[in-house]
Amino acid sequence: MALSSSLNRYLLLMAQEHLEFRLPEIKSLLSLFGGQLISSQETYGKSPFWILSIPSEDIARNLMKRTVCAKSIFELWGHGRSPEELYSSLKNYPVEKMVPFLHSDSTYKIKIHTFNKTLTQEEKVKRIDALEFLPFEGKVNLKKPQHIFSVLEDYGLDPNCIPENPHNIYFGRWIADGQRELIESYSVKKRHFIGNTSMDAGLSFIMANHGKVKENDIVFDPFVGTGGLLIASAHFGAYVYGTDIDYNTVHGLGKASRKNQKWRGPDENIRANLRQYGLEKYYLDVLVSDASKPSWRKGTYFDAIITDPPYGIRESTRRTGSQKEIPKGMEKCPESHVPVSLSYHLSDMFFDLLNFAAETLVLGGRLVYWLPVYTPEYTEEMVPWHPCLKLISNCEQKLSSHTSRRLITMEKVKKFENRDQYSHLLSDHFLPYQGHNSFREKYFSGVTKRIAKEEKSSQE
Repeated sequence: MALSSSLNRYLLLMAQEHLEFRLPEIKSLLSLFGGQLISSQETYGKSPFWILSIPSEDIARNLMKRTVCAKSIFELWGHGRSPEELYSSLKNYPVEKMVPFLHSDSTYKIKIHTFNKTLTQEEKVKRIDALEFLPFEGKVNLKKPQHIFSVLEDYGLDPNCIPENPHNIYFGRWIADGQRELIESYSVKKRHFIGNTSMDAGLSFIMANHGKVKENDIVFDPFVGTGGLLIASAHFGAYVYGTDIDYNTVHGLGKASRKNQKWRGPDENIRANLRQYGLEKYYLDVLVSDASKPSWRKGTYFDAIITDPPYGIRESTRRTGSQKEIPKGMEKCPESHVPVSLSYHLSDMFFDLLNFAAETLVLGGRLVYWLPVYTPEYTEEMVPWHPCLKLISNCEQKLSSHTSRRLITMEKVKKFENRDQYSHLLSDHFLPYQGHNSFREKYFSGVTKRIAKEEKSSQE
């Protein structure tokens, strides 16, 4: 494949989880820092080895300061489908690019990394010895080398059919590791304040990366819950703000979600979560508010809106209403100024969310949200749409055999004119998604059918 001479080749070693989320994350971060991919999505597929074209090593390092989908990045010196091809490729690599890392005053070590196969120590040493033709002049230091080089061998994706020889072999200079440790250090299990739907730490960071969150951004979550998504954005230096209709959750009151704990403690709240990670300075505020009735003045406020709307499974989808909006047939309550809690259909929720994002995001700002779907009925036409927003990515995470949720990333590409002018257009477009208003019933119907099937099998 022809490459621009002004761009350097780098090799990404990817983690083998959340496979659909990896490419959008890397693309988003590269667009944030000024790089590009040199292959198509089909080329990458499920492989853990990706070749990138990046203008500078600084961009490569910035990428690795953010990604949770990649393990490591290497400056690629050689690549082949056999040892002979690799050695030939290395001999063609410009010597002037090697010399700064191989001179006599330097220290180095060479590591062997294999995917889907384990090598003996003897086999590893043999591969290292075969590289003696490279102009290494420095000393080997296995504990604290100045430079680390790696041979990476790819034995495919099938653990039941491991080939004798690798499909691809790479050699490169290690540049940096990704942020995989954030998944453990920010684990919900260790978090002070959690709820039934607190977002997994790894997915929270992926969402922030899809949203291109950066330092000094203002990031908003209209369904903030226990604030897990705010934490990920604050970690990257953004100021965070949120709203939620649930008074008890916003104020950290009521029953606890942890096992063996009946009630939440007085210091269990979103601010305490941010304080736990040293991020309190990025906390703007969280308000009790109804996402269906935003009370914002006209204008653009947010660099990103990152949220996980309720699906009606573990948390109900509710909105505020007046006495006049109570459905017919229901017993009337005495006249009161206290708002009535009404059902909030999923189609209405996403209609409001996209309209709100189109109105309040800055141009180029991103909306990242989860869309629950009943898999047998899902089509791409069901993804909510807005004339001011461009769809960037659509990634699936399976929830069960018949349901999933899709992480939707959209970017504001057009100035918002008037809320009323979009109402008719959007209402027509959202018709296909209205079938998912019964997502909760369909979700549990699948559970009921599975239990019945298991009971029938056990009786037989």
